[in-house]
Amino acid sequence: MSELVEREGADETRSWRVSGMDCPSCVAKIEKAVSRLAGVEAVSVNLMAETLTARLGPGGDPASITRTVAALGYDASPRARTDLASAPLRGHDPRRAHDHGHADSHEGEDADTSWWRSGKATLVWLLAGLVAAAWLGASLFPAAAYWIFVVATLLAVLPFGRRAFALARAGSLFSIETLMSVAAIGAVIIGAAEEAAIVVLLFAIGELLENVAAGRARAGIKALAHLMPRTARVERDGAVAEVSADALRPGDLVQVRPGDRIPCDGMVVEGLSAVDESPVTGESVPVSRGPGEAVVAASVNTAALLRVRVTAAASDNTISRIVRMVEEATASRAPTQRFIEKFSIYWTPGAMAASALVMLVPPLAFGGDWWIWIYRGLAVLLIACPCALVISVPAAMASGLSAGARRGLLIKGGAALETIGKAATVAFDKTGTLTAGRPRVTDILPMPGTEEADLLRAASGVEAGSAHPLARAVLDAAAARGIQAPAATDAGAIPGKAATAIVEWRRVVVGSPSYAREQGILLPNVDDITALEAAGKTVVVVLADGQPLGLLALRDEPREDAATAIAALKAIGLSSVVLTGDNERAGRAIAASLGMEVRAHLLPEQKLREIQALKARGPVVMVGDGINDAPALAAASVGVAMGGGAAVALETADAALLHERISGIAELIALSRATLTNVKQNVGIAVGLKLVFLATTLLGVTGLWMAILADTGATVLVTINALRLLRWHSPFAGLPRERAVPAETVTGNA
Repeated sequence: MSELVEREGADETRSWRVSGMDCPSCVAKIEKAVSRLAGVEAVSVNLMAETLTARLGPGGDPASITRTVAALGYDASPRARTDLASAPLRGHDPRRAHDHGHADSHEGEDADTSWWRSGKATLVWLLAGLVAAAWLGASLFPAAAYWIFVVATLLAVLPFGRRAFALARAGSLFSIETLMSVAAIGAVIIGAAEEAAIVVLLFAIGELLENVAAGRARAGIKALAHLMPRTARVERDGAVAEVSADALRPGDLVQVRPGDRIPCDGMVVEGLSAVDESPVTGESVPVSRGPGEAVVAASVNTAALLRVRVTAAASDNTISRIVRMVEEATASRAPTQRFIEKFSIYWTPGAMAASALVMLVPPLAFGGDWWIWIYRGLAVLLIACPCALVISVPAAMASGLSAGARRGLLIKGGAALETIGKAATVAFDKTGTLTAGRPRVTDILPMPGTEEADLLRAASGVEAGSAHPLARAVLDAAAARGIQAPAATDAGAIPGKAATAIVEWRRVVVGSPSYAREQGILLPNVDDITALEAAGKTVVVVLADGQPLGLLALRDEPREDAATAIAALKAIGLSSVVLTGDNERAGRAIAASLGMEVRAHLLPEQKLREIQALKARGPVVMVGDGINDAPALAAASVGVAMGGGAAVALETADAALLHERISGIAELIALSRATLTNVKQNVGIAVGLKLVFLATTLLGVTGLWMAILADTGATVLVTINALRLLRWHSPFAGLPRERAVPAETVTGNA
C-alpha cells in the first residue's frame, strides 16, 4: 500500500500512525518537536486515533518527522489507508481533505500488539530483571552492593535520559522524563542508589499502566468500527455474490438475512422486518423497517429477509462518520482541559524551583542536614510530576464521548460536552423536533347523512396521487380503517388552497375552510372549525359537487416521549421554550400540551435574537432538525440536531441524537454532568494525593519510593476512574421510545 499523501498547491499533507502515546503530555511533546522542524507548516496529533498529520511546505522532509518522533520514544509509521478528515490540522480546513479510502482509520492498524508484548512492557521486564540482578549481586557481594546499584540505576535511567535529552533539544526542557532522570541521578549522588533503581522501575511500570489504560479508552472507539460486518451479499447479474463490505457502492442491491448485520446505509426495497439499531443508536427495542424506509449500517436484521439499496459508500456510512466524529471530538480540548494544560506548563519549572528551595533553604537558613534535605527535595521533584493532573480531564472527556456515541448521543468535542451540562435553557424547534414531522388525522366530522367511511373514501381518492404530508395523513387514516382509495381522474390543485379530482363520478375538493367560503359555500359547523383550529389543528373541508361532506382535522402530534422528556428537563432544573416559525395558535397548542413557553411566528433572524436573549440567563442548548435550523443551532451555546444519522445532522450541530428521541436531550445533560463530576473527582485525586505525599515527604515520613508512587498511583487511579464512564447508564432510559416495536410483531416479508 502506498503512503498517504494529499497535495494542496505547493504543500502536501502526510499522515503517520504513532503508537506508544498514553496521555496529553505525549501529544504536546510530539506536536512541539515536529512543529520546530524545517518545512513543517502545521501539525496535529490525535491521542485516541494514534495519528499524526502534518502539512509540509518547501523543504519539509517526512523522514525527519519519523526520526524525530522515534527519538522521543514513540513508533511512527506512514499511514497507507486513512481519511485525513479524522485528523484536521490547525489552520487546515478539513472540508478540503478528500477521501483516500475506507473511513475506518483503524483498518489494517488495529491489530495492536498485546500490552505485555509492547515496547513499554519489554522495557519493564528488562528493568525488573536488572533490578533483580542487582539485588542478587548485592546479596552475594555486600561490599560492592552500592556500586552494583549505581551501575543498575545508570543503566536503567539511560533510555529515559536519552528521551529527556531529545525532548530538551526539541523544546520540552521541563519534561516528566527530565524530572525523573534528575531525581534518580541525584539519589545516586547522595548515596540512595538502591532507591533510585526502584524509582526508575516504578516509573516504567507507571508508563506501562498508563499505556494499558489509554488502550482501554481507545477500545471504546475501535469497538464502533468493529461493529461493521466484513462481507455483504450483493445481487449481481441475477445471482447473489458475497463481497467485501468495503466494496459496496451507492446503487448496489444487497440481501440481509435474519440475524445478519446490515452492511451499509441503505433504503429497504423489499421485505418487512424488525431491525435492532441498538449498536448505532442505543435504542434497545427493535424498530419496524419496510419498503421505502432507511436502515443504518451495523444494525441487526432480526426477523425476515430484507433487500436493501445502498445509499452511501463504506467510507461515508453512519458508522464511519461516527468513528471519525468521535476521534475528532476526543482530539478537541475542553476549556477545563486547556486551562490545566496551560497550568502544567508553569507547574513543572515551578516544581523544580520548589525542589531547589527544599534542598537549599533548611540547610542554609536553619542548619539542616544537607543530605537529608537534598533527599527530600528529590522526592518533591518526583511528587511534582504533573502526569495525573494533565490526564485527569481528557481521560474523563474521552470516556464520556465514547459512552455517548455507544448510546446514540454524538458530541463533537470536549467543549460541547462540558457546556451542555452547564445549560440553563433548552430551546426546541417545533416541527420535526418536538413533533415527529408526520401529521395525522385527529378528528373526522362527517355532515349529517354522511358516513365516516364515505368521507374518508372521497378524500383519499383526491389525495392518492399527492406527496404532501397532509395527503399522506389522510391516506394513512383511510388505510387504518380498511378503506382503499378509489381511482380518480382529472386531478388538480389550487396551490395553498385545495386539491381536486373526479372520484366516483363526483368532483371532490379537499381544501381549506377559507377556500370553501371563497366559493360561497356555507359551512354549518363553523364552531367546530373554530374549536379545532384553536387546538392547533389544521382543518380541511371535503366537498362533493359543491356540497360539504364533512371536516377532517389534522395535527403533527408531539413525539411520544416529548411530555416525559420535558418533565425530566424540569426535574433537573432546566427551563424549556419552543421557538417556531409556525403560527401562534399551532405553537401555543403544542407548547401548552407539554407545559412549555413558546415564541411563535419567528423568522430565522428572529430566532437568532431569541437565542441571544436566552443566553443572558446562561448557556442555551438549541435542538432542531439540523437543516432549516442551522443558524439557530450555530448561534446557541450548543446546537443539537435530531438527525437520525443523516449526514447533515452529524455535520451541522455540536451534537446529534441518532435515536431521534427528545429524552436524548436529558440524557446528554446527564452524561455531561456525570463527566464533569468525574473530572472534579480526578482533579481532586491528582492534587489531593500529591498534597498528602508532599506533607509526608517534608516531614520525613515517606521517601523516594512513595514519591514516585504518588504520581504513578494517582495517574492510574484517575484513569481507572475515568474508564468508569464507559459503563455509564442513562437515568432516563425508561422514557417512552417512539416507533419502537417488539420484534415478535414482525413475522415475515411484505
